[in-house]
Amino acid sequence: MEEAGVSLGPTEQTVLLNSGTRMPLLGMGTFRLQGAELVSQCVEAALAHGYRSFDTAAVYGNEAAIGQALRALLPLHGLARSDVFLTTKLGPRDQGKAEAEAACLRSLEQLACGYLDLYLIHWPGTQGKPQGDKGNRERRWESWRALEQMHHAGHLRAIGVSNYTLGHLQELLAHCRVPPAVLQVEFHPELPQRELWDFCQQHGIHLQAYASLGCGQLLGRAEVGRVAERQGRTPAQVLLRWALHQGVGVIPKSVSPTRLAENAQLWGWDLRPEDMAELGAMDCSRHYCWDPSGVT
Repeated sequence: MEEAGVSLGPTEQTVLLNSGTRMPLLGMGTFRLQGAELVSQCVEAALAHGYRSFDTAAVYGNEAAIGQALRALLPLHGLARSDVFLTTKLGPRDQGKAEAEAACLRSLEQLACGYLDLYLIHWPGTQGKPQGDKGNRERRWESWRALEQMHHAGHLRAIGVSNYTLGHLQELLAHCRVPPAVLQVEFHPELPQRELWDFCQQHGIHLQAYASLGCGQLLGRAEVGRVAERQGRTPAQVLLRWALHQGVGVIPKSVSPTRLAENAQLWGWDLRPEDMAELGAMDCSRHYCWDPSGVT
């Protein structure tokens, strides 16, 4: 069996997860991507530009459209289901053992993909419950037990979590039979989450970044602009490469075919030490999305 780690060969940029599954380091995010026609157009452009990983979630409301688009488009690109890596996530309203199992089966039905390459618990809390609710810990543990069973049954090639803090991860690792393969969190130069990243490295958990552009706010930062000018790249490419430089996967989303193409041009070049130092100085622990630190 291969040792878990990152592969940066010229034709395949992947990470070997602790589950034994290979995942592309670059994927297409689909948050707020709605409508069958738009989904199909974006998936078509992504496949044409070499994307082989697609990230969705039950709460995005687009699983069925993504499944339909992949079934229609993969044969046109000479690809099969096994050629793409498909991730979706458990909705926060579905925490609990029975609820999580039912939700996972619904996602499989919606995507009509036979199996999922990766299934994540989307949030450590429960929708409709206060962040400090004492039942959060037990419900997410029950959800993980359901994911472990679905993994053993072959429905899920790998399982993981999203928006977990260091404390949530430590709690999970203390009791789980199957360790999480992936932690997906907000990660960019203003929120590098060093302690969490170090912990993941120590425990063989792959860190995957969302909101790599700081919801667009980092594209205009002077530091990012200077690095982009030195590199002859776009600010978005610099921010995505910043994560990849550290072995962190990225899942940028765009409805623009041009930007999808630009976001895929991340190989064959790298940031210099002075670039990493300038971007590293931006750390201010700023969240642009959801902050899970208050979830008990």
